[in-house]
This record gives sequence, structure tokens and C-alpha cells, in this order.
Amino acid sequence: MTSKQRAYLKGLAMTEDPILQIGKSSLTPEFTASVDEALEARELIKISVLKNCMDDPRAIAEVLAQRTRSEVVQVIGKKIVLYREGKGDKKKIELPRRKKD
Repeated sequence: MTSKQRAYLKGLAMTEDPILQIGKSSLTPEFTASVDEALEARELIKISVLKNCMDDPRAIAEVLAQRTRSEVVQVIGKKIVLYREGKGDKKKIELPRRKKD
């Protein structure tokens, strides 16, 4: 993902509210499945890390991205933004194109 594409996604995420929250149980298989389903439906999601979660938000974001085959757009404080491109007809977000060399 290019910096221009990442900046575009950050702009889209600014207006979004977090749709999932990570609490003290942290990364459970059920939570990972919820993130996967949300990415399938929306492509771009924001997750809030609650105060009772003792894990580092950046580490959580990296693990979630790996498990859901998505990309970390940004981590600011206790907010995580993830993106995974939709497949075929389900594609909702059109990223700026990469420049040809």
C-alpha cells in the first residue's frame, strides 16, 4: 500500500465510529472472527481498545492484520484502523491508483 492510499484510507476512517471494542479478554478467536466478518462487509473498520485491555494497541493491530489478512492503516492512541480489499462485486472502496514507473 502506498502512502497516498494509506492517507486516503485515514481520511475515510476519520468520520467512522469504532464498530468493535477489545476488552480485558483481548484477542480471542471469537473476536478475530468478528473482525474478519466486519472486514468482509465493510473493507475499512475502526476498533477501540478499552482501558481494561493491558495489551499494546500496536501489537494487537499487527496480530489482527496477520490473522485476518488485512493491513493496518493506522493506530492512534487506543484506536486501530484496518483495511482489507473486497473481492469482486463486494468492493466498496476505490483506492487511488499507484503511479506507473
